[in-house]
Amino acid sequence: MSAPSLVLRQDIRQDIRQHVRHLRRALSGEQQHAAAEQLAQHAINFAPLADANNVALFLSVDGEINTRPLIARLWQQNKRVYLPVLHPFAAGHLLFLRYTPETQLIQNKLRIPEPPLDIRHLITLDELDVMMVPLVAFDRAGQRLGMGGGFYDRTLQNWKQHGFLPVGIAHDCQRVDALPTAAWDIPLPAVLTPSKLWLWDE
Repeated sequence: MSAPSLVLRQDIRQDIRQHVRHLRRALSGEQQHAAAEQLAQHAINFAPLADANNVALFLSVDGEINTRPLIARLWQQNKRVYLPVLHPFAAGHLLFLRYTPETQLIQNKLRIPEPPLDIRHLITLDELDVMMVPLVAFDRAGQRLGMGGGFYDRTLQNWKQHGFLPVGIAHDCQRVDALPTAAWDIPLPAVLTPSKLWLWDE
């Protein structure tokens, strides 16, 4: 791909990010609450999640759909929940640490709350059953657009070999017709929204 076309593609991706982030931030508190509850109910009836023991999730920021109701339901079902932590020695990579009601969260350099780094609470990707993945937008082919940092693109690179199922979660307004893709983009096999489960062939 030529440099000008790559720049154009990146510009389009950034425009989509800005547009969809504006849409989700424009949702009222009441709409956000209803969406989070609907998503939690929808998610716990999703067979791979119902059968899972170890689930990676994330805490919502910037208008993302609130994951706390889902986390609370997973705890009620005695499932183990893990949150992403910025890798201290490998820039752009994530670790996943156990999250319980007693966990004292700290803010990382991106101002996102995360558990304190403790090797005793670390889980490997091979041990995860389901990873709930944040996204800014997704399209009808399962392509995912993130914030641009590449953290989850790197994490998902070999998800089939690790044996966990990545599932995007988003507001319904975050779906677009088609996303311009880049070589490093990892399409998702499933996305959950408050109203629908989207599935694609792996």
